[in-house]
This record gives sequence, C-alpha cells and structure tokens, in this order.
Amino acid sequence: MPTPDSAKAKKKFALSWGHLRSSTTYKTAGLAVAALVIFFAGVGVGNGSIFLHGVSNDANKNLPNTLDYGTVTQVYNLLKTHYDGKLDATKLLDGMKIGLASATGDPYTQYFSKDEAQKFNEELSGSFTGIGAELSLDADGNLIVQTPIKGFPAEKAGLRAQDIIVSIDGTTTSGMSVDKAVSLIRGPKDTKVALRILRDKKADLTFTITRDQITVPSVNWQMLDGGVGYIAVTQFNEDTTNLMNQAGRDLKDQGAKSILLDLRGNPGGLLSAAVDMAKMWLPQGKTIVQEKRGGTVTDSYTSDGGGLFNGMKTAVLIDAGSASAAEIVSGALRDNNVATLFGVKSFGKGSVQQIQNLPDGTEIKITVARWYRPNGQNIDKKGISPDHEVKMTDDDYKQKLDPQKDAALSFLQNQ
Repeated sequence: MPTPDSAKAKKKFALSWGHLRSSTTYKTAGLAVAALVIFFAGVGVGNGSIFLHGVSNDANKNLPNTLDYGTVTQVYNLLKTHYDGKLDATKLLDGMKIGLASATGDPYTQYFSKDEAQKFNEELSGSFTGIGAELSLDADGNLIVQTPIKGFPAEKAGLRAQDIIVSIDGTTTSGMSVDKAVSLIRGPKDTKVALRILRDKKADLTFTITRDQITVPSVNWQMLDGGVGYIAVTQFNEDTTNLMNQAGRDLKDQGAKSILLDLRGNPGGLLSAAVDMAKMWLPQGKTIVQEKRGGTVTDSYTSDGGGLFNGMKTAVLIDAGSASAAEIVSGALRDNNVATLFGVKSFGKGSVQQIQNLPDGTEIKITVARWYRPNGQNIDKKGISPDHEVKMTDDDYKQKLDPQKDAALSFLQNQ
C-alpha cells in the first residue's frame, strides 16, 4: 500500500477556518473551524506523518487494522450497474475519502482533492482570486463570514464577521460545505458574485461583489502619534516571521516606545509563525503554548529571549475573527503579563492540524492534538476575553470609526 511522502517537512496549522484556503498548516497554528476559508478566498494546514511525534492515539487502539470494504464494493457495483447517469471513478474515490474524514465529526479534519490541495497551497503564498473573505460554519451549521479581509472587495462591499450567507448566486447554502461555497464564490477577476446575507439573524441583505486578485502581505506597520508602533497581522503565513522582524527593526529605528498589535480578523495559520511572533516579546524560558494529545503533553514551545519588543509596553486588539494562531499569540502575551488585550472575545479554536500529502496529489488535514495556553487553558469553543471589552456598533462601522483601536492607543499613550 503506498505511503505518504515522508521526505516533506511537517508543518502544523493553527487556523480557524475550515479552509478555503481551504481558511491557518502544520502548516501549524491555529485553524479554527471552519473551514475558515479565505475566499479571498481561502486558507490552510501542514504536511507530515499522521502520528504526532510518535504518540499514538490510545482511544483508537481497538479499531481493526484494515476496514471491511465488502459492502463498499457492493455499493459501487450497484451504482455502476443501475445508476441512470455517467459516473466518474475519481469523484467516487474522492467521495469515499471525504466520507472517512467527515465521519470523525471534527470540522477541522478534512480530505482535499488534488485541485483543492493545489488551491490551498497557492493561498498560503498569499495570492489568489476572489472577494477577500474567510468562511466558516457556525455551531448551527450555517455558512458564515468569519472575517472580511481589510481593503478587499468583501470588506469594501460591507460584509461583516458573523454574517450568515444564505445563498450564492441564487444557490442555497443549506447543508453546503465551506469548500463548495468557496468554489462558487471564486471566479475570474472582474466577474461578479451575488451573496444573500442574514445579519444578526434578522436583516436580509444582498451584496453583489466584483472578484479581484487578492495579494495580501500578512504584516503591515506604521508609526502612530505618541511613539506607538502599530502592527496589523492578517494571518500567519510563510512570510510572517520575516515581515515581523522587518516591522520591529523599522519601528524601533523610528523611535517606537510601545507597540499596538492588531490581530482582529486574523484566522490563524502556521504555528511556527505564531511561536516566532510571541518570542519577540518574551524573556527567555517562558511558555508560549503546549500541545496535548489526550492528557499527554506532546510538544511545548518556549521563548529563547532577546526579542525585539522585550520590555516594551504592548496592547493587543482581538475580536470574534481572531482565531487559532492569533489566539496562541494573544494568550501567550497576556498570560506572561507582557501585553493587555482590547476588543471583544476571540473565536475559540483550540486544536492543532497537520496536513498529510498523499501520493496522488491529494491531501488530508487531521486534528492531531489540542493546544493549551501558558495558564493551562484550552480556548476551544470558549475564546479569550479581553482585559478591556470595547465593542463596535453599527454607527462605528458606517462612520468608519474604530473605538477599539482608540482605546488601546489611549492606554499606550498615557503610560
């Protein structure tokens, strides 16, 4: 039986989206439910062996070594003989693999066809064609906008986090997977897609959005008044660590005395990028995050000291779109008492995924562990509450006001 390509480096993802990038890559970090996908659209996870550091899952030790495929073959033969239509062998095989992954009941464990895997890896590079939004499924199975990406068509059109997508170009989303929604929303540049939206479970709205090429550097920064260096991180990609180091050097050269880190709408991404970012604030030997499988610690990440922002007053902005890897960083800085959090409660995604590359170019993303904050808490389905809750009203959105950012700036400037 063929085995996955073990020569490729393992990566862990901490993503909150189900994935359209499908959606955070051990490619590792914190992917949140959802196929959080960036329709941007879309995002991701990592590659490697299904076993995490050699720790097997005892909960599954009584499963048979192989499955009985007799009835599966029976169903196939019945379809082949009696189905009134043309069947595709590749799609049938993909359907069986999708079924195995979905049978776990875990929205973050997913099988990706060859095309889906290719799209996922393209999106990790930060460039794709879409509307610039991350998708997910809520607790009721509704397709929702997890985060509209700042500066791109979805946000410009007025989409908001937690908007429920009722239909796409007239096709109902009831029972629709995130991947299917992403495939419908994506399309050539300058074409349009119509989304019917239910906002706050009462306002019925329709948005017609023009697709565009989405190229998003994961980190942007600038100097603000009062010696505050502002850094906005949209997700944790392959470029995040280098861009964060550039941002740190540039802001310190400009005389930054404090840092405002904006993780709002950040669905997560590579765990390695989240760990590298947290290290920039922490003295040596501080816990950043632990991974546990069952009750066993399988990995522990600690700081090595000497970070660019060590000792600098810091505020972190979070909201309902901050997930997974973004929650790892927020929790690490808060629990180690080096930052104060502003905004509203984060998404709440506390599991770790790895991507397994299969020989035929397909991939499977598997939840292999749960991650825990330095204070011992797993935030799955709970989120992280800010030190200072600051909400955004409808008028704030309409007038393009940002009371969350203003509150954090006031805190830093008055220190």
